[in-house]
Amino acid sequence: MPLLMRQQRAAAAAARIDPWEVASATVERRGEDSHPQADWSTEAVQRGLFESCANPACRSGWLHLWRRRSAPVFEGGWCCSAECTRARIEAAVRREMDGRAGVPVVRGHRVPLGLLMLEQGWITQAQLRQALEAQKAGRRGRLGDWLVRQQVVSEQTVTRALGLQWSCPVLGLDAHAHDGLTVVMPRLFVDAFGALPLRLAAGCILYLGFEDRLDPALALALERMTGLRVESGMVCGSQFRAAHERMLAARFPAVELIEAVSEQALAQALVRAVERARPVASRLVRVHDCLWLRMWLRPQTGPLAEIGFVGDLIGSIGVH
Repeated sequence: MPLLMRQQRAAAAAARIDPWEVASATVERRGEDSHPQADWSTEAVQRGLFESCANPACRSGWLHLWRRRSAPVFEGGWCCSAECTRARIEAAVRREMDGRAGVPVVRGHRVPLGLLMLEQGWITQAQLRQALEAQKAGRRGRLGDWLVRQQVVSEQTVTRALGLQWSCPVLGLDAHAHDGLTVVMPRLFVDAFGALPLRLAAGCILYLGFEDRLDPALALALERMTGLRVESGMVCGSQFRAAHERMLAARFPAVELIEAVSEQALAQALVRAVERARPVASRLVRVHDCLWLRMWLRPQTGPLAEIGFVGDLIGSIGVH
């Protein structure tokens, strides 16, 4: 202990701070809910020398003072060794897979679109019956598309009806800068879930557009990952499809796809990725049947990371 105290006092004297203030600040930092957008001012050397390991089962004690590891940082906590990284990531995988992290379940009790439009007086019973018969005969397409095709209503009216059906606003594409929003989530999610990041307002609200149905699970995952408040809404179909195609052609962060045979194998793959990249921050969330790991490779200076300094890993468990 005298040797440790001398080292700690020497380091504190070099920085002109009191060693007990350093220890107190460390305890306070450990109790905070750190976030990818949290304060990045802590120096890497101070993190490696004085901060306690975030693994509650860590048995290294004071030995971490000699471990010159300023990274990786996972979910707001520094891990003093690969074993501690493994323990924390395995716990996070269990949390996401077992508890589903409070993902809302979409119930199938919404008023059918045709009945809603009939109630609003936008279509007649004969027009609704004709559109339903055409949809049944064609065996494809949505009812709203058939109503527009038969020139019964406009596309804007169908979008307005979808907004009423899902109790959400209709969003426009004014000043949609898709190149600046590709960092929000992986291209795979934009494509597979039919989502379109529209704009960032006041640095804290992300508007997310959909064509015909909302995805609450994706919106919740984005809120947990970015710390932004996500507002979802409908976008007029033709406008959505054109903007969605442009966004898919833009540059996204690098992504690695992993299909594992079990939760344990998936956790091991995530641990290897984190230990290899040594991110200054990383976080794990569940998106439907996938686990999304995001790694920030350098401190984030704004509400959104720079595209070249963030990497994604999407893992799933295959059925054999």
